[in-house]
Amino acid sequence: MIKEQNLILTGLQVQQIIRRIAFEIYENNFDEKQIVIVGIYDKGYSIAKMLVKQLADIAPEVKTSLVRLNINKDQPAGAEVTLDVDSVQLKGKSIIIVDDVLNSGKTMAYSFKAILDVEVKKLQAAVLVNRSHKRFPVLANYMGYELSTTIDEHVEVILEDNKGVFLY
Repeated sequence: MIKEQNLILTGLQVQQIIRRIAFEIYENNFDEKQIVIVGIYDKGYSIAKMLVKQLADIAPEVKTSLVRLNINKDQPAGAEVTLDVDSVQLKGKSIIIVDDVLNSGKTMAYSFKAILDVEVKKLQAAVLVNRSHKRFPVLANYMGYELSTTIDEHVEVILEDNKGVFLY
């Protein structure tokens, strides 16, 4: 049985939201010399790349670095969480972890494992879509769109051709 898909956000709206989040990040971190954007692979990492580009346009004086975080989203408790840089490089930095959808908070909570052994200056979270089905006490500091859904519905973010956010 094929579920009906509903367009929630167009590609243009996704781009506008990412730009707005970049402005919010800058406003809350304007006194920082460096901001590290950590994208949860794969869609969170793609959004993180877009945020880094927007931040470079908005605030070229702030050094922005991009880090990839790898996690098994289906079984985050049993899998290793890794970064594509040595976590020591994050010491004393302002970190923003980015993902596409915040559903229960589980992926985001387990993503912290890769960073918790380092003393960072600030740790924040950014998501494109917040579904508000919290099982874990994780809130996004930066949120693009809040969407009330049933637990059976699925939100899909497409960042390639025909960009958009869809609800199934």
